[in-house]
Amino acid sequence: MPSSALHVARTGLEAQDARMRVIANNLANVGTTGFKRDRANFATLAYQDMRVAGQQSSSETAYATGLNLGTGVGVQSTTRIETQGSLITTGNSLDLALDGDGYFQVQLPGGQLGYTRAGNFTRSAEGQLVTTQGYTVMPPVQIPEGAISISVSADGTVSAQIDGTSEASQLGQLTIASFANPAGLQSSSDNYMLETSASGAAQLGIAGDGGRGQIRQGMLEGSNVNIVEELVDMIEAQRAYEINSKMISAVDEMLRNANQTL
Repeated sequence: MPSSALHVARTGLEAQDARMRVIANNLANVGTTGFKRDRANFATLAYQDMRVAGQQSSSETAYATGLNLGTGVGVQSTTRIETQGSLITTGNSLDLALDGDGYFQVQLPGGQLGYTRAGNFTRSAEGQLVTTQGYTVMPPVQIPEGAISISVSADGTVSAQIDGTSEASQLGQLTIASFANPAGLQSSSDNYMLETSASGAAQLGIAGDGGRGQIRQGMLEGSNVNIVEELVDMIEAQRAYEINSKMISAVDEMLRNANQTL
């Protein structure tokens, strides 16, 4: 029994360590544009059924309750919390925020598409709308030389007034990707998420259509991390870790006493 308790307490330490890692990542990204915080989910490990409820206790009676001993806890999954972050005004004409659901599309190296809520875009030397890493925003938008007063409407229409002309010219149309199961997207580096079989295929559409959010020019979506909530979770995880550590110490002392007695 004591050795089993040691194993159970060890799984508790590992689970709380994993939870602390998730919390640490959330706090580290409190200032990351478009970041969505994660939550660790736990599940019980397999039970040892020493006696099953309903099993015969005598020729005429059956046990009303069973004897089931748990073997600990494990990290089942992490859930990305998709709540909207606060919109921060920047005044930069190429900073775009999504007010609602959906993702911007970006072509990553190798041709793979990435999806992001971070709309801090810029213009490349060739005049294309790109991310800070130089990845092309999809569909491509070409901004010609001499373009002034670049504007992006709520539905993603990009237009600008060309130097020497009096009327604005349409340069392109941004589309927004949505997914049947956004929680199934695979988190990647540099604020990108990747499509998986669990998320379903990307469904492209105009911003503001079919439940997609509208585009806000000159704004960025901040992280949805709540520092107070994360600190409370951190203290709770720390206390749980300490309790499991004390359990290991208690079981170790019990084993020592048993050895000395025997």
